[in-house]
Amino acid sequence: MARKILVVDDTRNVQVLLSDFLSGQDFDVITASDGNEALNAVHVHSPDLILLDIMMPNMDGYQFITQLRRESNIPVIMITAKQQESDIIRGFDLGADDYITKPFRMRELLVRMRAVLRRAGPTESSSPLLVIGPISLDRSKHEVKNGPHSLDLTPLEFFVLEILMESAGQMVKRADLCTRLIENGYSGSEATLKIHIRNLRLKLGDDLSQPRYIETVFGLGYRFVETVE
Repeated sequence: MARKILVVDDTRNVQVLLSDFLSGQDFDVITASDGNEALNAVHVHSPDLILLDIMMPNMDGYQFITQLRRESNIPVIMITAKQQESDIIRGFDLGADDYITKPFRMRELLVRMRAVLRRAGPTESSSPLLVIGPISLDRSKHEVKNGPHSLDLTPLEFFVLEILMESAGQMVKRADLCTRLIENGYSGSEATLKIHIRNLRLKLGDDLSQPRYIETVFGLGYRFVETVE
């Protein structure tokens, strides 16, 4: 069955361009011109991935993500002409999974889409469950819990946490984390990595000033503590 992609952009030419290209890649494409139309399309079509323009009338991309994350974990890739770090941080903080800036190459977009879709699905593994202290990560269910409480992580946050928990007690270099992100189609800058680590700490209920779970190894990388009391 074809994966459903919701393209949200107020420019008709962009909608047509993306629809034609993605349809040729065997995706089922739905379009919307603003956040309000996009929310309706989510309810009607249940897309597998959303390509989201940020600057739109009526309800912009930031407002849309805010509303979407109240009801769904559908992965979102921001498509934006904005390149300021503060704008990108805002999108990630609201729950976006990746971003790509205009103008972009269609093949690069396709790689990012496939990576995000792959990470959003369950991961095949001989050892699907990672448990450290109260934190459990279930690859087969794509679920993270702190004790009995399920945590609402984006696919990218799940991926970063999975890498760190797999190497619990060992330092993972920032450069290696960035490389893994890039290899899986995500943005791999150290600046965005810091955002994801911060968001993970918040969702794990960690103390940002004295983290119990994800430690910073100054100047080098991060470590998920091997024993959590």
